[in-house]
Amino acid sequence: MLTLSIAIFSCKNPEEKINDTDQNNTTEETAKAENVKSYKGDYIDSNGALVLMGTDFIYGVKRNDVSEQLSKRVASVKQNDYDMVNVVVRGVVSKNQDKESEWEEIITINEIVRVSDAPSEADIKFEESAKNK
Repeated sequence: MLTLSIAIFSCKNPEEKINDTDQNNTTEETAKAENVKSYKGDYIDSNGALVLMGTDFIYGVKRNDVSEQLSKRVASVKQNDYDMVNVVVRGVVSKNQDKESEWEEIITINEIVRVSDAPSEADIKFEESAKNK
């Protein structure tokens, strides 16, 4: 469809416009590909907050179709609301432009590479204790 649209709108000077369009698409694809990187960390979806936490980073996760798919896959592995699940994803990290969010940087996930079969081991465990009155 893209090629058909280009052909229809480029009737005046076909070679020049098609070459410009191809060059722009290639440049945009190259720029996107250079910014997409793999990230390994623990993913948590709790009370509507999406977070990816690695050994040397912590990012808020931008909601999109891929992050919603990841949340569903992680939910099937979690045993409680606070469990984190180890994942490997590919995405783009950028400065957060949302004034309501407190994250400095957010990740836009483009691809889910791997989701662990079990929740991550918690560094700190909170246990409920009965209060005696």
